[in-house]
Amino acid sequence: MNTVSICSLRVGDGLFGIDTRQIREVLGTIRPQRVPLAPEYIAGVMPYRGEVLTTVCFRALLGLKSRIGSNCILVFDGEQNEERFGLIVDGVSGVIALQRDSLEANPSGLDARSMELFDGAYKLLSGLMVRLDPSRLRPSRLAESRLFGRSMQEKQGEQR
Repeated sequence: MNTVSICSLRVGDGLFGIDTRQIREVLGTIRPQRVPLAPEYIAGVMPYRGEVLTTVCFRALLGLKSRIGSNCILVFDGEQNEERFGLIVDGVSGVIALQRDSLEANPSGLDARSMELFDGAYKLLSGLMVRLDPSRLRPSRLAESRLFGRSMQEKQGEQR
C-alpha cells in the first residue's frame, strides 16, 4: 500500500500530522494536574485507565504561550508499552490519506529544537503539514535532549 493515514492536528497556526497507527486514543478536553518543579513542556498528569498518564504540552515545545480553552489529548504507547504518554494539542482536524513517498525531509535550515521534534513535511494544497514522530515526543527523550527547558528546580538553583 502506497498511502498512509495521517491524523491532522492544529497547534497555533501550524498544521501537524501523525500516522494514525501510532495513536492509541484521542481524548477530549481534560485538564491535567500540574506537577511541581516539572519542566514547562510537562503539562501535568492525569488518570488514564487505572494508570497515571504524563502529558506533554506541544505548545510549550513550540515556544507558544499556553492557551485557555478546549484542547485534545492524543495518547501514545511507547516502544514495547514502556512509556505511555499524552500529547496536548489545540485540536484534531481529522484523518487524511497521503502518498507515503510525498514526505519530504526536514530542511537543513531548521533550528535545533525543530529538528528534534519534526520528522519531515507533506506539501498540501492548503500549505505544509509537518509530520511528528511520537517517539521524539516521549517525556524521557525530551528530558535527555535538554533543548526544551529546565525544570523549575533547576531555574530556582540558578537564582540562588
